[in-house]
Amino acid sequence: MAGGVKKPVNVFNLKNLGEPEGVFNWRLWFAVVSFGLLGAARGVDEGLISGAFNSADFQHAINYDSYSVSERADIKANVSAMVQLGSIAGALFAFVICDRLGRIWAVRQLCVLWALGIVIFMIGGTSGNLTAIYAGRLIAGLEIAPACIRGLCTCFFTGSVYLGIVLAYFANYGAHRHISDQSYNQWVVPTSLHIMFSGIIFILSFFQYESPRFLIKQGKQAEATAVMAHLRHQSIDSDYIVREIAEIQAGYEHELEATKGVGWKGKLKELFLNKSNLYRLYMASMVQFLSQWSGAGSITLYAPDLFKILGITGSETSLLVTAVFGLVKLFSALCCALFLVDVIGRKRSLLLGITLQAIAMIYVAGFLTAVPELGVVKNFQLPESKKGASRGAIAMIYISGMGWALGWNSMQYLLTAELFPLRVRALATSWAMTLHFANQYGNSRAVPNMLLPTADGGISPKGTFWCFAAVTILGGLWVFVSVPETGGRSLESMDRLFDLPWYKIGLYGNQDAERQDQAYDEKARTAEEEHAHGEQIEKRNEVV
Repeated sequence: MAGGVKKPVNVFNLKNLGEPEGVFNWRLWFAVVSFGLLGAARGVDEGLISGAFNSADFQHAINYDSYSVSERADIKANVSAMVQLGSIAGALFAFVICDRLGRIWAVRQLCVLWALGIVIFMIGGTSGNLTAIYAGRLIAGLEIAPACIRGLCTCFFTGSVYLGIVLAYFANYGAHRHISDQSYNQWVVPTSLHIMFSGIIFILSFFQYESPRFLIKQGKQAEATAVMAHLRHQSIDSDYIVREIAEIQAGYEHELEATKGVGWKGKLKELFLNKSNLYRLYMASMVQFLSQWSGAGSITLYAPDLFKILGITGSETSLLVTAVFGLVKLFSALCCALFLVDVIGRKRSLLLGITLQAIAMIYVAGFLTAVPELGVVKNFQLPESKKGASRGAIAMIYISGMGWALGWNSMQYLLTAELFPLRVRALATSWAMTLHFANQYGNSRAVPNMLLPTADGGISPKGTFWCFAAVTILGGLWVFVSVPETGGRSLESMDRLFDLPWYKIGLYGNQDAERQDQAYDEKARTAEEEHAHGEQIEKRNEVV
C-alpha cells in the first residue's frame, strides 16, 4: 500500500498492531488524558454560560430587566459569544508560545490565563460590571485551541469537549436545585468548574515530559530519546525507540526542506494560486461556514432557552432535560470516534450526521410553524393537543445533537487536518481555524437576536430553525457533490484526489485516485523487481 489507502485501525485490538510489548502503557494514556482534558475547556464554557446568564442573581446584578427586548438579546449574545473572539487570538497566542517556550510551559501559561479570565468574569457578574464580564469572557477564550498538542490527543480532546458539556449541564442543574436563585452562588459555584479544570490540567502538567518532537526541533536529540523511551516503556537503545526518533528527525528535516527558501509570500501564493490547493482551501472554508451555521453549536450554547421555547416548563426541568441532551451528545461522539469514522469512512459518517440533523431541524421548524406563539407571546400556555408534538420536538433536539456529533463536529477538524501538503499546512490550518472561530462567534452572537419576534427585529424561533434546516440541507448537498473520501490516505495519494476538474472531485475523485494508486503501486513493484533482478545479476557476476 505504498501510495494508496491504509486500512483502518481497530482501537480495541492494540495487541495486534505490531508494536512491541509495553508501548501502550499507563504513562502514555496518562499523558493523553492530561493534555486531552484541555478539550473540556470548550465544553465547560458552552455548557455553563447559559445557566449562569439565566440566573436571577446574575440578571439582577447587571439590571437586565431595565433594558429593552432587543438590548437584552444583544447583552446575552455578547456575553455568550465573546469567548469566541478570544479564541481567535488564543490560537495565534498558543502557536507563538508553543514554538518559543515548548508545549509544557504553553499549557501552564494558558491555564493561568484561562483561570484569570473566569475570575474577572465572576467579579464582573457579582458587581454588575458588564465591561468586566465582556473582558473576562474574552480573556477566557484565549486558552482555546492548543494546536501544538492536538495531534497527540485528538480523539480524547474531542471527547473531552462533550465531557465538559455534560459536567457543566449537570452542575447548572444541581446548583439550581440546591442553591437559592437569589444567591450569586447559584451561578458562581458551577462557573468555578473552569478554575477546577484549569487547576487540574496545570498540576498534571508537572507530571508530564516535553514533547519529543519539540525537543528534536530544539536540537536536543538525547533528551528526546530519553522522553520517548520513558513514554513507550522501552530502553533508549531499542530498535523501536531508535526508529521512532529517526522518523521524527526525518520528518522535521523534510519539513525544513519543504519550506526552505519559501517565505510567507511564497506560501500565500502557493495556497491561493495553485489549482489543487485552491480547491482544498475552498473545501476547508466551506466546511467551517456550513458546519457552524447549521446551528448545532448554538443549540448547545442556548439549550435551556430553546427547550423552554419548545414547551418545557420550569427552570429546573429545563436544566435536567438539557443535561440529558449533553449525555446524548457525549455518547454519540464516542460512537463516531470509536466506530463510524474508521468503519464507514469520513464522507459517509458526515452525510449520516447531516441527514439526522436535517430531519431534526425540519421537524422542529415545522412544529414552531404550527404553534407560532412559542417564544413570541409571553407566558403562552401550550395547548394540551400540542404537547405530544412538543415532546417530539424535544426528542428531535436530541437527534440533532446526535447528528452533529456524528457529522460536522468531528469532520470540521479531520478534513482540514488531512487535506493540505506539508509546505502550506500550517498556513492553511491557521486560515481554517480563524474561519472556524469567526463563524462560531457570528452564529453564537446572532442567535439571540434571530429568536426575537419580527416586531423586535428578529426572525422568530420558527424562522431561526427554518434557517438552520436550509443551511443543513445545503451542507448535505455540498458534501455529496464536493467532498471526496479522505480517510486513511497517504500524502501522495491525497494529492491524487485533486487531479480531476473541480466539479468532478467530490463524485469521482476517489475512483480516479484508486486507479492512480494501483498504477503507482504497480510501477513501484516493477521497480523493486527490476532492482532485485539487477542485484541478482551483480551477485552472479561477482561469483564468476
